[in-house]
Amino acid sequence: MFSYVARRLAYSIPVLLIASFLLFAFVRATFDPTARLRTSRDPHAVERERARLGLDKPIVVQYKDWLVKFVQGDWGQSSRSHESVYPMIKRAMWNTIQLIFWGILISALIAIFIGIYSAVRQYSLADYAFTSASFIGLAMPPFWFGLIAISFLAVGPRSWFHLNDPPLFFVGLHSVENTGILDYPRHLVLPVLTLTVQIIASWSRYERASMLDAINADYVRAARAKGLSPRQVIFKHAFRNALIPLVTVMALDIGLLFGGLIITEQIFSIPGMGKLFFDSLLQGDTNVLVAWTVITAAIVIIFNLLADVAYGALDPRIRLA
Repeated sequence: MFSYVARRLAYSIPVLLIASFLLFAFVRATFDPTARLRTSRDPHAVERERARLGLDKPIVVQYKDWLVKFVQGDWGQSSRSHESVYPMIKRAMWNTIQLIFWGILISALIAIFIGIYSAVRQYSLADYAFTSASFIGLAMPPFWFGLIAISFLAVGPRSWFHLNDPPLFFVGLHSVENTGILDYPRHLVLPVLTLTVQIIASWSRYERASMLDAINADYVRAARAKGLSPRQVIFKHAFRNALIPLVTVMALDIGLLFGGLIITEQIFSIPGMGKLFFDSLLQGDTNVLVAWTVITAAIVIIFNLLADVAYGALDPRIRLA
C-alpha cells in the first residue's frame, strides 16, 4: 500500500508544477497590474512599475521568482486591500471549509442511503419518488433555490408569525453580536441546504447505478447461493465495490467545491473562496488571483490523489495496477 501511495504522489508533483505554471502564465497574460498607470502624465511610470514587479522578465523567470516566494509563505500583497494575500486566502478557506464539511457530510449520508435503498427496492414507489426528486434537484439552479429558501424559511416566517428575528439567518456565518449557541447553526442551515440539493441528487443517482451493477454481479449471486442473509450480501459484498464509482465523483466534486461556491457565498454574503475570487476578479487583483488559482488546482489534485488511495483501500487489486 505504501508503494502504491508513493507512486501516485510522485505522479501528482509534476502535474501540480505544470498546472501552477500554466495558471500563473494565464493570469499574467489576462490582467495587467500596471493598467491604472497608463493614464498617468509620467511616461515612464509604467516602465518603473513593471520593473518593480518583475514583469519585464521572461515568464519562466517570473514564475521561478514567484514560486520561491510562494513556498516560503510570501504570496504577495493584494492591490485591492493592500493586505498580505496569505491571511486573506486563509480566512476565506476556513469559511469555505465549514460549508464544505457540513455539506459533504450531510450529502454523503443521505445520497448513499437513497442510492442503496433505491437499488435494493428497484421500481418500487419509493424508488420512483427518489428518482423524481433527484431530477427536480438536478434541474434546480442553486441561486434560485437559495433565494426561495431565504424567502420561505427566513423572511416569510418572520413576517407570518410576527417574530423579532427570522428562524434562520441568511447573512454570513455569525451574527455581529453573539446570540447564543444556536447562532452558528441558524446561519449554517440555509447555505448548506442550498449547497447540498444538487449534490444529493447527483450522488444518489451514481450510487444507485453502481449499486445495481454490484447487486447483479456474479459474485453477489454466488453469495446469495451460499445462503448469506440479504443484509450480508448488500453491505459486505455489494456495497464496498459500489462505492468505487461514487468515490471518483466525490473526490472531483469536493475538490471543485473549494473554488466553486461562488453563487452560494455571494447569495449568503459568506467571505469564502468563491466570494474572494469573484471580488478579486472584478478588481483585477492579480496576486490574489494567482494564489487562489494555484491553491484551488492543488486541492483538486490532492483530492484526486485521495481518490486513488481510496481505490486501493476499497479494492486491493487496484494497488497492483
